[in-house]
Amino acid sequence: MRIIPAIDIIEGKCVRLTGGDYAQMKVYNEDPLEVAKNFEAHGIQYLHLVDLDGAKADHIVNHKVLYRIATKTNLKIDFGGGLKKNADLKLAFECGAQQITGGSIAVRDPEIFREWLTEYGPDKIILGADARDESVAVSGWTQDSGRPLIPFINEYLNTGVSYVICTDISKDGMLSGPAIDLYKKILKTTMVSKPPVKSGTLEEMKWKGLKLIASGGISEIEELGVLEEIGCEGVIIGKAIYEGRIGLKALESLVIKKRN
Repeated sequence: MRIIPAIDIIEGKCVRLTGGDYAQMKVYNEDPLEVAKNFEAHGIQYLHLVDLDGAKADHIVNHKVLYRIATKTNLKIDFGGGLKKNADLKLAFECGAQQITGGSIAVRDPEIFREWLTEYGPDKIILGADARDESVAVSGWTQDSGRPLIPFINEYLNTGVSYVICTDISKDGMLSGPAIDLYKKILKTTMVSKPPVKSGTLEEMKWKGLKLIASGGISEIEELGVLEEIGCEGVIIGKAIYEGRIGLKALESLVIKKRN
């Protein structure tokens, strides 16, 4: 299971929200690059970078932050927030993102999202499936789309999506533990029944199954083992790091152990 620290950006600063509420924002560092370099110094290889300004504005805002981190570290960055048009996607990749996460666009304009998936492939395009009470939220979690979470994930799994980031918004920033039961439910019910037909085909891609990345609520390092055991491919950790609940030294030891 991959360990993926998160940096959320508002006005170019590293922040965290509580329960997805923009009114409950805390600034942790004026310079996200400094934070990213510290992650890298502790053996971290991946970064989840979210443009919260972009998520509200419906277009990328903090692309310069993405560029600085991508050009001054070797972190493999997945970038989300404000990706609504082809130009946004192009800009994100040009600025150094190795993957992008599309959430609102997958709800509001599935045709464009599927075009991205076809053009760039399932290793580059992540489905953002964030929800309150198992209903998908959009626009930086400010609006309820009315789409049930698991059928939404299944729909895209059947059209070629591989990676899915799922946040239980009620857990995000609460340090109350991840949504284990929800992830178990997703992993149990998002199964594709058709076997592979030919190597490299869409059918084969489906058969390989869902790569679920858990996000939200992580509060202690022991929870990472539980998430790995139930089948999560990755885990995004934010506030627990910034509040000192999970130390970077401990994560470094875990990363080294996994490599060996």
